[in-house]
Amino acid sequence: MGSTPWFLESVAADGSRVTHRIDRLPFSVGRDVGNDLTIEAQGLSRRHAELQADDAGGLLVVDLGSTNGTFVNHERLEAPRPLAPNDIIHFCTAEFRLTHDETLAAATLAGPLPLRTMVVPPGMNPLSQNFVRLEAQFMEFLAGRGLTGAAQPIVDARTGGLFAYELLGRCTHPELPGSPMHLFRMAATLRREAELSEAFRSHGVAALAPKAQGVRVFVNAHPSETFSDEFFQSLHGLLTLPARPRLVVEVHESAVVEVDRMRELAERLTSIGVEFAYDDFGAGQARLNELAEVPAHFVKFDMGIVRNLHEASERKQRMVRDLVRMVLELGSVPLAEGVEQEAEAQVCREMGFQLIQGYLTGKPIMVDVL
Repeated sequence: MGSTPWFLESVAADGSRVTHRIDRLPFSVGRDVGNDLTIEAQGLSRRHAELQADDAGGLLVVDLGSTNGTFVNHERLEAPRPLAPNDIIHFCTAEFRLTHDETLAAATLAGPLPLRTMVVPPGMNPLSQNFVRLEAQFMEFLAGRGLTGAAQPIVDARTGGLFAYELLGRCTHPELPGSPMHLFRMAATLRREAELSEAFRSHGVAALAPKAQGVRVFVNAHPSETFSDEFFQSLHGLLTLPARPRLVVEVHESAVVEVDRMRELAERLTSIGVEFAYDDFGAGQARLNELAEVPAHFVKFDMGIVRNLHEASERKQRMVRDLVRMVLELGSVPLAEGVEQEAEAQVCREMGFQLIQGYLTGKPIMVDVL
């Protein structure tokens, strides 16, 4: 069969969109150089799969008995599968989007060198929103490959003694970004933010709890999971660990929107013996109403407020001092986050902060070497 209007699109390491023209059918994909599309990817079979024409003039994908499978829209093939534009195809971990473009097909054939593979610079004609580069590796990570954590000390502002650790998610998967921020962006595209948050928390607490006996462990919750039954079930499961960690759930400010929901959250946490903290306090709206109606055990002042507080205007210092006093009057413990200088720490002590967290008192340490 002659050239077709079908293309396989992928994303290069630099963000460029790479377009592979399916210039004939059948079109073979695999690790061997004799294939129409040769892919050097771990786990790919020598002749992995084949694209074929169907009786109606459409396109089929056929797995050629590969070891690690071919997937269409995240479902493993059990038989030949008809394809449609914008389908996401995985040949093992190699990920592509299928496109159908008559104009592009004509343009590639009209040129002096009708290359099978073209590179489109980043930002031009972006891929479908359903396409997530390295999705297969991300799913491996959720299952535990490269999943780890770090712990940052939270100390008594007066004595410097260890009060708690905050658990921070980390990634050591060789093919994924190490930054949790980038991982959560991937998770957002896949609508798996709650799963990523739960994976970080469950793995990290299990590793940290035996080393944190006698001190609290602050854990993060993604706003999408905070009020779900699944979230409470996961917390309850952590409390059954042999070391029985003393958990403090950090409730992000963006999840604190309704007093009734916060009151219910506080009651449910109390019922299972878990404390909670308002995180990033003051980063956006101060949420004074929720703080007054449903006081938390701890209030973590955002590092944007704390940073260079010793050099801040008298007006700002007075505002922060008043907020700290209000937190104390409500029976909550104020915590200064992001303290990096002794001068900042001294001002925080004078203002009444009872806990300090930041590089001054301890950088995050990988849990496995703690």
